[in-house]
Amino acid sequence: MTERRAILSGSTFEERIGYARALVDGDRVHVSGTTGFDYATMTISEDVVEQAEQCLRNIGAALAEADCTFADVVRVRYLLPDRADFEPCWPVLRRRFGDVRPAATMLVCGLADPRMKIEIEVDARRSSA
Repeated sequence: MTERRAILSGSTFEERIGYARALVDGDRVHVSGTTGFDYATMTISEDVVEQAEQCLRNIGAALAEADCTFADVVRVRYLLPDRADFEPCWPVLRRRFGDVRPAATMLVCGLADPRMKIEIEVDARRSSA
């Protein structure tokens, strides 16, 4: 039987909306769209680059709990309300994904909270599964 396990981060959004930060499904790990909220304090920076860094810390924690790292990421999606905010984030994103080279998509769209300037979603494949 294939392992199926939800990973929760403690975000109030997970409880209110009814989803998991990540879902392990066999050798696949699906990390939900993750914003720059610091889930311990439920605060968010006004700076998009700082939000991107926090997104990646939040994603990294979910991947670690799923026995993965950023090296296991096969797909990344970037969601931003303002396309001009994407390029300033490139150096932060390149540090995590530059050697990994996952498939990637960037979409311009509205996010759930006007304080959110970037949301990142990843899919990974566990090599140990």
